Amino acid sequence: MSVLVFVKFFPKPDRHDRVEEILRGMVADTRKEAGCRRYDLFKSTAANGAGIFCLIETYLDAAAVQSHRETSHYKAYRTAIMELLETPPEVNLLDPLDAKPYA
Repeated sequence: MSVLVFVKFFPKPDRHDRVEEILRGMVADTRKEAGCRRYDLFKSTAANGAGIFCLIETYLDAAAVQSHRETSHYKAYRTAIMELLETPPEVNLLDPLDAKPYA
């Protein structure tokens, strides 16, 4: 069964551009992974002007998620991004209740 991952990133006020750069750098490499079905980056701007970034990821199965977390690009991104965030990324593994399957 597919695994959907929803991640939120809360950059420090002066680090939005660098966080976006790092996250954009993950997209192409991750989409090439055999078990990746979807890897999309979004930005949300709150009323107070604070921006957050969100990733919506879909993987073939739990093994594909684990494989993703073992790649060199994932490890490099985790090392680079942590000090740029207000809090650790908010990672949610979602189970579909009523969702249309992704191709």
